[in-house]
Amino acid sequence: MLSLKNSLAVLKKTDALKEGHFKLSSGLHSSKYVQCAKLLSYPYKANKICKSLANKIKKNFKKIDIILSPAIGGIIIGYEIGRILKKETIFCERINGKFKLRRGFYIKPKSNVLIIEDVITTGKSSLECTKIIKSSKSKLLGFACLIDRSNKKKLKIKKKIISQIKLDIPTYKKKNLPDFLKKIPISSPGSRRIR
Repeated sequence: MLSLKNSLAVLKKTDALKEGHFKLSSGLHSSKYVQCAKLLSYPYKANKICKSLANKIKKNFKKIDIILSPAIGGIIIGYEIGRILKKETIFCERINGKFKLRRGFYIKPKSNVLIIEDVITTGKSSLECTKIIKSSKSKLLGFACLIDRSNKKKLKIKKKIISQIKLDIPTYKKKNLPDFLKKIPISSPGSRRIR
């Protein structure tokens, strides 16, 4: 398994760990942002991180029928983990602000579903995915992600999250921004607001 130190080194080499003032998909603000798309633009470097995460998933979840990922960020991670674990992998996408299955994707009733994301901060997108699983009369196994940057105070997910990298990066509400962050122009790199 790839160590946290080696995983972080890959993030830095691929310029996936950014510094500045970021408004996250959750609406929270942060001085750091993990742009997994930059990591994934180097598949041969991301491969070790994905294999290591797949091994952790295998140890924690014995019977996975299908992997569900939210678009856009989770698509490639879900695909890569599905390829390694030899599991069917689908994704949901936002239609009028709500996650839906399209493109002929569906979840058979009584399936064991694992949700896989690129980054989890509050877990909002992952929890939206659980509604699709419930409406399919299937079972949510749990959650996995490359980067877990959640903290107990702001995390909405109550189940354990399996991740390759756990980062402790403070996040702030707009009204509670520290002075140093107020001085930096805001960037909104997430995909939730893309139409």
